[in-house]
This record gives sequence, C-alpha cells and structure tokens, in this order.
Amino acid sequence: MAALAVTQTIGYGVLYYAFSVFLIPMQRDLKAEGTQVAAALTLAVLATALCAPLVGRWLDARGGRTLMTVGSVLGALAVFAWSRVETLPQLYGVFLAIGIASAMVLYEPAFAVIVSWFDGPAHGQRRANALLALTIVAGFASSIFLPLTGLLVEHCGWRHALVVLAVGYGLLAIPLHALVLRRRPDHAATVKAAARTDLVKAAVRARPFWLLAAAFTAHGGAVATIAILLVTYLIHLGHTPVFAAAIAGLLGVLSVTGRLVTTGLRRRWAAAPVAATTFALQGIGALLLPFTGTTVPGAISCVLLFGIGFGVGTITLPHLLAEQYGTAAYASLSGRIALFSVVDQALVPLGAVALAQLIGYAWVMGAVTTACGIAAFALVAYHRLSFRQPSKQEVSS
Repeated sequence: MAALAVTQTIGYGVLYYAFSVFLIPMQRDLKAEGTQVAAALTLAVLATALCAPLVGRWLDARGGRTLMTVGSVLGALAVFAWSRVETLPQLYGVFLAIGIASAMVLYEPAFAVIVSWFDGPAHGQRRANALLALTIVAGFASSIFLPLTGLLVEHCGWRHALVVLAVGYGLLAIPLHALVLRRRPDHAATVKAAARTDLVKAAVRARPFWLLAAAFTAHGGAVATIAILLVTYLIHLGHTPVFAAAIAGLLGVLSVTGRLVTTGLRRRWAAAPVAATTFALQGIGALLLPFTGTTVPGAISCVLLFGIGFGVGTITLPHLLAEQYGTAAYASLSGRIALFSVVDQALVPLGAVALAQLIGYAWVMGAVTTACGIAAFALVAYHRLSFRQPSKQEVSS
C-alpha cells in the first residue's frame, strides 16, 4: 500500500498534472497553437482507454508486478523523450507512449492489485479502506506537482524540468513496482483462462454490468466537464479570477471528504445507493449554479454540492465490481468499463466547450445535471437488480 501510494502520487503528478504547466512554454518553443499542443494530452487519454481491456486481461492472468514495472520504464523514457521534442508529430508520438504507460501504471492496475490482495468477503472492509487510503494520498498529486513543476520550469526551463521529473519518476516507480508488488500467497491465481473468460462473458451478457458502465461513464463525463469549465464559468457569472480559482480549488479537498464520508456510510448502507445519492446531489449543484452562482454564497454552495461527489466514483466502482463478481476477473471487467468511461472523459469536455460557445454555459450545466441523473438512476437500478442476480460464486461455478 505504501509503495502504490508513492507511485500513484508521482505517476499522476508527472504523467498527467504536470502537462498544464508546460502548455505555454511548449506553445512558444514549438510555435504551435494551444489547441494543437493540448491535443497531445487528449491523445494520451484515448490511448490509455484503448489499452485498458488488454491491460485488464494481463492483470487477471499474471498480476501487476511485471506490467507496472515495464510501464514505469516506458513512462520515464517517454517523459525524457518529451524534453527533446521539436515538432508536433514528435510530441504526439511521445504522448501516445505516455498514454500507454499510464494504462499500465495508474489507478486501474493499482486498484486491480489491491482488489486481488484483499480477496474474499472477509476482506471487504479492508479492501475499501485500502482503496480509500490510496486515493487520499494520490489525491494530493496535483497539489504537490503543479507548484513543484512550476518552480522547476522557472529555475531551469521546461526541457530540463522534464528531465528532472523523468529521472525522479524512474528512480521511485521502477524499483517500487519491481521489488514490492507481489500476489497474495493464497490468491486464486489458479483460475484457468477459460474459466475467467466464461466469467467475463457471463457478466457482460447481464444487465448489472451495463448499468455500472452507464453510471460511471455518465458520471465521469460530468466530473471532467466541471473540472475543465468551472473556473471559466464562475468568471462568466461575474466573479473575479482569484475567487473562481480558489473556489475551484475546493474540489480537491471535497473529493477527499466525499471519499471518507461514503466509505463510512457503506458500513451501514449498500455502496450503490450511497453513491447514487451523492451523484444526485451533484446534479442538484450543477442545476442550481446558473441561478444562484452569481452570488458568493450561491457559488460556494453549488461547488460544495458538486464537490462532495467529485472523487466518489473512483473508489465506488472497484468496490461494486469486486462485490458483484469477485476478484478473479476484476481487472478484465474494470478494463472494459474504463474503455468507455475514459474515452468519455477525454472527449466530453471538448464537446462541452463547443456547446458553451454555441448556446451558453447554462445548457452545459443542464447536460451535467442530466449526466448525474443518469448515473444516479443507473446505480439505483443496479442495486435493485443485483439482488435478483446469481451470486459471484454461482457465476464463477
């Protein structure tokens, strides 16, 4: 857990969040438009999504040590290559490699390692606590690496800053993944590939799996849209840039709060209804923002409502998949859902920006509300249906 907490924090900091700091200096040196440079990150996210199903199958069959070690090597080399790019095609090639590395080392494989370690019904609460601990620590990646990267760029330029980040990531992530990660001794690695394939096929033929996919794809798109547009929209509503940035900064703190609260509530109530309630509150926050967001109290209230569920989906999906289907094929099923949800998170914000420019931000908030409503409804339907489905032991047999 300690090793993964370190590698996820530095991984998200270097492979994802640092990009925003390099955006302007890269535009200047590459003589490119902002959208042309930003397209590199979108390409990386799409590559991560497309690799997710294949990565999931590998994790179920062989575990995470080799995959995450190789991914760490690829990530470090790709970031170093990033420091040497001179043209946009080179930048896109580097970010294709970063996207592949991200699929191999970030949350999806880390969650799979945790879920397989805390196997069995007796370890359900320990698994939930482990996922919570990991996401709380890694949740500070942006808080650490945005200012750190800014200081590096200021003192040694963006290219040398990337070299420092590449070396630091490689020195930490590669040995931790290679030397610490291992399978649980009594883990059911003896599950044959054919049996695992049958389990996956049985799952994807049934409605609960697709309700989960719909819920977390819709919610991921809503969260990504707010993350991209919140500061701009608050300024559009008449607030100062400083206030807008400060309020948007609450989302990181609230995501940790939401994860703590929902994990605590799951000790008394089922996870799906708890998450559905949280998603519904987020929808209310987005719906009210165009009407009450012009005032300081109104803007803060809406951000609080939306922020409380900002990180809930991240820890709820692994819990529900392990609870419903067990751990033998967890990564394969998670990878299939990630294919939809990550693509959605990459493309929906671009559509939201276009929609805002075309017909206004209020309509974007309406779309976010609709997405949150779909996510909440799908989880309620999943909860009701799951009681009428065969247990995971029956599905496995």
